[in-house]
Amino acid sequence: MDKNSIVIPDWEFLTHEDILQLLRSEDKNVLEPLWQQADEVRKRFVGEEVHLRGLIEVSNICTEQCAYCGIRVKNPHIKRYRMTLEEILESVRMAQRFGYGSLVLQAGESAAVMPTDWVTEVIKEIRKISDQAITLSLGERPENDWQAYRDWFSAGANRYLIRFETSNPELFQRLHPGHPGLERRLFALKKLREIGFEIGSGVMIGVPGQTWDDLANDIELFRTLELDMIGVGPFLPHPETPLGREFHENPERRIVPNNEEMTLKTVALTRLVCPKANIPATTALACIDRSMGHRNGLARGANVIMPNVTPEKYRQLYEIYPSKASTAEAAEIFDKILKEKILSIGRKIGKGRGNSMNKK
Repeated sequence: MDKNSIVIPDWEFLTHEDILQLLRSEDKNVLEPLWQQADEVRKRFVGEEVHLRGLIEVSNICTEQCAYCGIRVKNPHIKRYRMTLEEILESVRMAQRFGYGSLVLQAGESAAVMPTDWVTEVIKEIRKISDQAITLSLGERPENDWQAYRDWFSAGANRYLIRFETSNPELFQRLHPGHPGLERRLFALKKLREIGFEIGSGVMIGVPGQTWDDLANDIELFRTLELDMIGVGPFLPHPETPLGREFHENPERRIVPNNEEMTLKTVALTRLVCPKANIPATTALACIDRSMGHRNGLARGANVIMPNVTPEKYRQLYEIYPSKASTAEAAEIFDKILKEKILSIGRKIGKGRGNSMNKK
């Protein structure tokens, strides 16, 4: 077949083998049609708006020992914190001033530091001053404490984000030592949806030991779960983690590249298999390419960005991976630059909550 006659399979009929071949391709004659189709599907199903979600990193205290995460409990070289209620509310007010239609409250996993009653109070206090959508990203509660999630939903939280990181059960266990396993994580997503939350999840790209089949299976699992929000980003090795050290010491374990192009291919394919999902151009992607990362993500199927409105004194401390984008810039400056970028590529600043199109 002449290379100029290559046709990307229709997005409605992508098979595992199609996904695998597209992930592995480096041919611009294959990738350009992929980018175009992902952008067209994005435009058809979620429109031109880019929804901005104010990220508030409430606490970096964590009791888990995830092998990839810089705030893991076994990292002694980190100053721990938990924001006060008033600090959180001030961040909410900042997001309101910027016109962000939703909030994301993220924290390390610790039921002691983020007790159910305290989180419930935070949500209720936010609700007194804001009608923005509230996304929680607080990990799994111990011992299947579904009442905690129900309390948070009743208090006014709308969405829950909990990444499964990989669809390979053995790799999942390596990433999350001590965790009951992948099935428990997937069951949590199911229960969260039953409670009423919009649910979000995602994976890392280029983790040591991840295979091409693993990543293709990840994308297919997105489709099976019918997720409302899907975040995919490159694995960024943190020097204070087991996987960060393995990445540098055992290069033979690097099978799937953790680069920008691989991330963009995953974004595009995710848009094709989940056309109605909200898909962010992630901060991790912007770390790889600070000038074009967000813009390239938006051009390949993304429709969400999560600017950081955490107080500046805490942003550097929430170091899940090194050199996070936007940690050194004032939120006002980052907001202005971000909106200019969005408008410069012909997209619109999203209005309202940016609810999942899966609900319609």
